Amino acid sequence: MNYTTDCLIIGSGAAGLTLALGIAKKAKVIVLSKADVCAGSTNYAQGGIAGVYNIKDDQDSIENHVKDTCIAGSFICDEKVVRYVAEHAQESIQWLIDAGVPFDQKEEPAKKDQSPYHLHREGGHSNRRIFHAEDHTGRSIQETLVARAKENPNITILEDRYAIDLITTKKLNLPGNRVLGAYVLNEKSDHVETIKARYVALCSGGASKVYQYTCNPEVSSGDGIAMAWRAGCRVANMEFNQFHPTTLYNAADRNFLLTEALRGEGATLERKDGTRFMPEYDERCELAPRDIVARAIDHEMKKTGADCMYLNISHKPADFVKKHFPTIYERCLKVGIDITKQPIPIVPAAHFSCGGVMVDNKGRTDIQGLYAIGEVAYTGLHGANRLASNSLLECVVYGQAAAKNMLKHLDDDEWGDDGIEIPAWDESRVSDSDEEVIITHNWHELRLMMWDYVGIVRTNKRLERAMHRINLLKNEVTEYYSNFKVSKNLLELRNLLQVAEIIVRSAQERKESRGLHYSLDYPNQLEHSGPTILSKDCIDK
Repeated sequence: MNYTTDCLIIGSGAAGLTLALGIAKKAKVIVLSKADVCAGSTNYAQGGIAGVYNIKDDQDSIENHVKDTCIAGSFICDEKVVRYVAEHAQESIQWLIDAGVPFDQKEEPAKKDQSPYHLHREGGHSNRRIFHAEDHTGRSIQETLVARAKENPNITILEDRYAIDLITTKKLNLPGNRVLGAYVLNEKSDHVETIKARYVALCSGGASKVYQYTCNPEVSSGDGIAMAWRAGCRVANMEFNQFHPTTLYNAADRNFLLTEALRGEGATLERKDGTRFMPEYDERCELAPRDIVARAIDHEMKKTGADCMYLNISHKPADFVKKHFPTIYERCLKVGIDITKQPIPIVPAAHFSCGGVMVDNKGRTDIQGLYAIGEVAYTGLHGANRLASNSLLECVVYGQAAAKNMLKHLDDDEWGDDGIEIPAWDESRVSDSDEEVIITHNWHELRLMMWDYVGIVRTNKRLERAMHRINLLKNEVTEYYSNFKVSKNLLELRNLLQVAEIIVRSAQERKESRGLHYSLDYPNQLEHSGPTILSKDCIDK
């Protein structure tokens, strides 16, 4: 089945649904989800959404939020972007409140001119400014926005759809470089569909699945970044991969993130013998930014030969822990850990892509009609490291900015039925594969290699080895892609390889250690630095 719509949104998380709800009053919208509509990273976000909501509060200010973000980003954030996002935090959070997101409120009535909401403080933040719904904020936002989208007759949600590639005028050898839609694999029918659209928005999340250990869901395979790159978009800062310091270390429940709000409420990081180690690495101790904490944990594990470190909140009252962290309490209890009585074994894991597809302040990419919003995009907000809970805020702020821009030009852009015939997906010269083991093997090899060579600590030699192996794997997958029918696993491997190459090339370009990129060959920061920008045309030459 083929479709025509005003706007095709690839991704069903906070970014995609904010955009969809913003334009659906005037436009027909199709939202694609790789699995079910709640499968993305938004649904798994525990901590919350950052923002100065009450500008009359003399304890905090927009200026403080800007300062904290720039410090965490190791001073290569785009300060204009940081200020724009911080200044739009209040209206974005209010929009979520109006939509029905049940943020936690204070137990006691708020005083005059004070916010009634209970706020967390997380690492890198100088004040309590994290709005949360217990410890499942992302799930509350996701479920609320999904419910609103399903109520809207102009929004169609298509699940189990995997976007293969963007369709552009350039790819069809037509003048200009405008997006026309996308080819999409319908997993249920095993058929490739064509979706023609006036606008396409990439809201497909990040690329943390490129690493062996990640706390991200299965769908975070860098699809939007890879598709945009193949279509000719520039990317930036892909060397900055955030490793969340604290994920549960347990064979029965891998990849479960333990929110930074635990440390914000007093949890300490400890060795097996119960001694704290963060005071030895940073004066902010457990509330240092994530890059510092993750490197400290990694160093302690390597120094002592331990498989993990420990996060301990058992010194806090049990009722307090259960009230504020019910999801974590129940999840840990299932694997035999009572966090009110014992420390939690933890390890770092790949968590967030601070770089992505380059966009302007409306979410527009280098290709006319193509937008990128959320983790898939590089806006300049995060710099060399993301400040905790700024990601959901970025999704909503830029989702609304993109919606306003689309609505502004909906009537005056030339598009409509322009007569361009988009060719159907051609499967006439391919066959079904009987060698799926090749995909599985290459997939595991890539992710382990990226963890070992392009992880928390890097060297020139490790990056060279990684690039050599990526090129060999890319050649194998390109041949495979040309001869067999597409499948979800093949498409993910193809995209992960493309993203892995971009990450390594970006890391090789940066001759310093800054934020999330730490190189033993370049341990110091340069006096003057900025974003790492790559373009496919330059690399191809």
